[in-house]
Amino acid sequence: MFILDAHLDLAMNALEWNRDLTWTVEDIRKSEVKMVDKPDRGKNTVSLDAMRKGNIGICVATQIARYVKKGSNLPGWNSPHQAWAQTQGQLAWYKAMEEIGEMTQITNAKQLNAHIDVWKKDVSDKPIGYILSLEGADSIVTINHLEKSYEQGLRAIGPAHYGPGTYAHGTDSVGGIGTKGKELLKKIEELNLILDATHLCDVSFWETMNVYNGPVWASHNNCRKFVNHNRQYADEQILELINREAVIGVALDAWMMVPNWVRGKSTPKGMGVTLNQMIDNIDHICQLSGNSKHVGIGTDLDGAFGKEQSPYDLDTIADLQKIPVMLSKKGYTENDIENIMSQNFIKFLQRTWK
Repeated sequence: MFILDAHLDLAMNALEWNRDLTWTVEDIRKSEVKMVDKPDRGKNTVSLDAMRKGNIGICVATQIARYVKKGSNLPGWNSPHQAWAQTQGQLAWYKAMEEIGEMTQITNAKQLNAHIDVWKKDVSDKPIGYILSLEGADSIVTINHLEKSYEQGLRAIGPAHYGPGTYAHGTDSVGGIGTKGKELLKKIEELNLILDATHLCDVSFWETMNVYNGPVWASHNNCRKFVNHNRQYADEQILELINREAVIGVALDAWMMVPNWVRGKSTPKGMGVTLNQMIDNIDHICQLSGNSKHVGIGTDLDGAFGKEQSPYDLDTIADLQKIPVMLSKKGYTENDIENIMSQNFIKFLQRTWK
């Protein structure tokens, strides 16, 4: 079944992890056997080859570069200008992939529909379509930088990531959006960019909902019902997004899937983390909405973690093809399953870009 994955940090993996994503997953793992600088070395799950094998023909692919102020314990860049330069390097990688036919950028409905038609054909080595998204807006030095990013093809943006940001407060922080945040939201709405509500802390989430009237989705967010942490959405937040015709992509980071995960100590098998928890999150959103139209896939695979923090029944991203069978066994119809695997996000984009 055709899949749209609404959140992959491909360029971050290519540039910061030095992974050649044109290789197979197995070859990348072999190249990292002796590396110990990061806990996920040799445990990656994503490559362009694996995406093709899993029929994942479209993804929302990120630029990400956090600006951190003096004294912060978070990793990041020491100035917004450095963060901007990092995102430009990431953009250059996507463009390099386009030049060799590995990827193609999608910025409008015409391109989206044409790309879907390509993937319906039985042709090998089809390019992966990507919608460019900025995860955390700290690299937007000025509003003019956002306009430039739009011209470069940016079509979605999340105001915050982890901690307090320039425009909003993110995961594990508390605070609102302030004047700068409101100015950013105004420009996002003016450009018809998609606001990605993922990572907004509760206060910033509700302040954003009070002033923003444009298209919104959550690319990779799970339910607080299962893991009681501010990174997840409470039912009230999910219902707010449903009322706004949003789509929520369910993620596969193990600590977001089961309670009491301890980083560096817990293991997927030891904690019983499987794709079943993804099904539970999908089903919960469907039960809240009363239909299958507001949830999708937003794995965040290899988002600074690998198999050590992924469902143990998933070896590579191609194993997303296990999900349709699991949903069918839970009673979901073929139409429901197609909605969840790709159509909800595709229809959202077609509405937004009409």
